[in-house]
Amino acid sequence: MSSHLLSKSSFIRGVQCEKHLYLYKYHYNEMDKVSEMQEAVFKRGTDVGKLAQQLFPDGIDASPKSAFEYSKAIAETKELIQKKQKIIYEASFFFSEVLSIADIVVNESGTLEIFEVKSSVSISETYLQDAALQYWVISNSGYKIKDFSIIYINNQYVRNGNLELDELFKIESVLNLILPMQDWVQEKVNRFKEVLRKKTIPSIDIGEHCHNPYICSFFQYCRKHIPDNSVFDLSGLHLDKKYDLYRNGIIKLEDIPDDVKLPKSAGLQLDVYKSKRNIIDKIAIKDFLSGLNYPVYFMDFETFQPAVPMFDNSKPYMQIPFQYSVHYKKSKESIPEHFDFLAEAANDPRVKFIINLLKITKGKGDIITYNKTFEISRLKEIAETFPEYNDEIQDRISRIKDLMLPFQKKYYYTNDMKGSYSIKYVLPALIPDLSYENLTINEGGLASIKFESLFYETDLIRIACTRTNLLEYCKLDTFAMVKLLEKLESL
Repeated sequence: MSSHLLSKSSFIRGVQCEKHLYLYKYHYNEMDKVSEMQEAVFKRGTDVGKLAQQLFPDGIDASPKSAFEYSKAIAETKELIQKKQKIIYEASFFFSEVLSIADIVVNESGTLEIFEVKSSVSISETYLQDAALQYWVISNSGYKIKDFSIIYINNQYVRNGNLELDELFKIESVLNLILPMQDWVQEKVNRFKEVLRKKTIPSIDIGEHCHNPYICSFFQYCRKHIPDNSVFDLSGLHLDKKYDLYRNGIIKLEDIPDDVKLPKSAGLQLDVYKSKRNIIDKIAIKDFLSGLNYPVYFMDFETFQPAVPMFDNSKPYMQIPFQYSVHYKKSKESIPEHFDFLAEAANDPRVKFIINLLKITKGKGDIITYNKTFEISRLKEIAETFPEYNDEIQDRISRIKDLMLPFQKKYYYTNDMKGSYSIKYVLPALIPDLSYENLTINEGGLASIKFESLFYETDLIRIACTRTNLLEYCKLDTFAMVKLLEKLESL
């Protein structure tokens, strides 16, 4: 077998953008750095794929041992099929310089059923394109395909006791959807081969395709010509409108003509940028502050979302609270007191979490959050799952106020917020001495995957370090609220 020119992943890249395909093949080192979040998503996909193999037990893994042994893997797959091995995992097929690795193959006397495993909760157009390519490769390799199905996660499954894989996973045939796509696949394969045999990078400008179906791996590489404070930084403006401005030669914020119609939020952002004058609506801020009642509790949660439910009475991707931080101020002049909770990565953290939180917040006074919808939703979920805490939880919900509101409504806005009302932007804009930048864990998604990793970590030093970093991050979230409220009150 000659080296393959295309694979499933590169084919999907080509469908998104031929420049993406070419860069990935020949300029791999220019690719944007893969974040820990992305690595976690890749690992989740691998883990879900391994779990789905249990739906078809006693199979043989035919996956290549390295990136340079695909020829051996293809030969092994062929041999296993000829020897009537019924279940094959990671079966490799090759046709016309295109490599395809099928997650699960069921072999009935040379007639194959193909199963592709996805860690999502639905079947997307991209998954159908992936499946259509696999069908094209395998069928043209001389094999008869009886059916082709996608296995994905049932997000309505509620775990009680041991995992029920037949309930956790859905299996859906897509054969009737991918058969009409075979001519399309052939055309795309031919086109992509032409692209890859050229000596120059395709001349394709940035556009909406950079975001669909995924953020391109070369997103930053292709945007080297985009300056800071560009039209892409405008908040509240639809993506297609940003690209309309860009295609009309309007890139910098200062280049936007006065007669361009913008949403209110984007218009305010542009006015502040051009005038260099901050928005500080003291009357609206005073009205907001008059609705707050001391003592106050500043509260923030962290959650994680395992794809496969780990605990009874939980669903796939359900947000499981594992940590909170609370700063308490008896009055405006009081020095804030800090309380926190971080669950052990062992059992279901929700009961200990809520018992601890209810104890800390049982006194009178408002509970301040930043984006109250998140905390309220998590509290309602716990109340539904553990109704014995419902009455106390409803009391806490009734006391919650949202500190995000004055920034979301632009009562206070500066250019340093860059159009955002996220606390990650608001905090350094108003309190320059405080920032998330120097924290090892500096955003909620990373906190989520770090906590989930503790369930499998055995190194005590790493465990202690991760827990310390989690506590520091969550503590800053509520201390940030303390300082932001003080800033508003000082006006």
